Amino acid sequence: MKSWFKPRVVYAVLSLLVVIVGTFLAIHYAKGGYRVTDQGFVNGTGLLAANSFPTGAEVYIDGKLITATDDTLYLVPGEYLVEIKRDGYNTWQKMMLVEQELVAQTNAKLFPVAPSLTTLTFTGVENITPSPDGQKLIFYTASASAQRKNGLYLFELNSSPLSFSQGPRQISNDSEDFELSTAEFIWSPDSSEVMVLSNDRQVILPIGRQSDLDTLPDVVFQRQQILSEWEQEMYIRERQFLAQFPPEIISIATASAKNVYISPDKKRLLYTATEELTLADELVPALPATNTQPEERALVPGGIYIYDREEDKNFRVGEEASAEAEINTKYLLATDLHDPRSPLLTASASAFTSLQATAAAVTARNFKVYHTPLFTNTFQWYPDSLHLLFVEDGGVNIMGYDATNKTTLYSGPFEHSFIYPWPDGNRLLIKTSFSPDTPANLYAIELK
Repeated sequence: MKSWFKPRVVYAVLSLLVVIVGTFLAIHYAKGGYRVTDQGFVNGTGLLAANSFPTGAEVYIDGKLITATDDTLYLVPGEYLVEIKRDGYNTWQKMMLVEQELVAQTNAKLFPVAPSLTTLTFTGVENITPSPDGQKLIFYTASASAQRKNGLYLFELNSSPLSFSQGPRQISNDSEDFELSTAEFIWSPDSSEVMVLSNDRQVILPIGRQSDLDTLPDVVFQRQQILSEWEQEMYIRERQFLAQFPPEIISIATASAKNVYISPDKKRLLYTATEELTLADELVPALPATNTQPEERALVPGGIYIYDREEDKNFRVGEEASAEAEINTKYLLATDLHDPRSPLLTASASAFTSLQATAAAVTARNFKVYHTPLFTNTFQWYPDSLHLLFVEDGGVNIMGYDATNKTTLYSGPFEHSFIYPWPDGNRLLIKTSFSPDTPANLYAIELK
């Protein structure tokens, strides 16, 4: 009995030791332990996750072709010039810091060198206004072949094949009471209806069906109450989104900044500083691996910045043009976020009038500017929350939220007042005309 039992115990102990040692070595290896590199046998390497969208691109490290995406490389800690190249796409490059036992990721978004254009409308578009959810556009056309086809149209920006075949949908005929080419539009916060305003009449236009603007009831006497209710809804949403940021950032966003826009994933803040301030270090607990690009925590008036609340990084991405300093400025509604007992939390809707002005045009402009940076002549968020769209040197450009990899997407003719991303990021909308004798239409720059 004893001679049978002892070897079994020994085997069990040895097996357990093998498992323990193997697990330790596997963990140590995965964390970048001892590695054979071109510099010999090295302890304490770092990891570079070289991934790209689309995949299958070449990865160059300091000018040498190393591998293809998607792959994980073990490198000696230090700075490397990482380039990702694929035929037909702009090269992505960045100086990246690889740290011991940490993972640095490229997450390289590659954009085509020669994107194609798709025509989306054919009868001309005027007075375009996007919805707050970024999923719809309303516009006016007056050049249809038949008079009855002139009027307001709704364009739903979804990616189903059915939506592509349908195109814009007419939601009202032309009107005797409204000059629709210059009328003002205010979307409801849930993007389900639009207030159409002229000097004499204001109506609520449902977007789910075609309506006759001239027979819709006039809401001129209810306008203030309706807009106050919408503003209250916007205020509550803003409080929810801003509350996820550090108190110091909330204070800057509500008192020392303008043109504040939260990224689609609600993790980053685009803002223009109005005062000279310095962000304190470590506003949030440090993550083990973060973006290693140089940041700027010293704010200067007119500087445009991106704050990342997960990584506690603040990147300067541009500077406000002096000519645009007072044009279409957005200010936040939840300036009382620091006060958990704010009277506005229990106030009736009539207390919310920050965006309303005596002139209907000014009110409409304030709502438009609040919902989208399209009307503030600043950067726009790309739908992945990792890139910014902007117009520069007569072209449509994009760059990372850390101000790297600036790329020109399109340099042909277009109206600089309108560029707008498709919700899934595969298209970029522009308004242009290729002939002086034809009206401007919507075109899609295909980025996929």
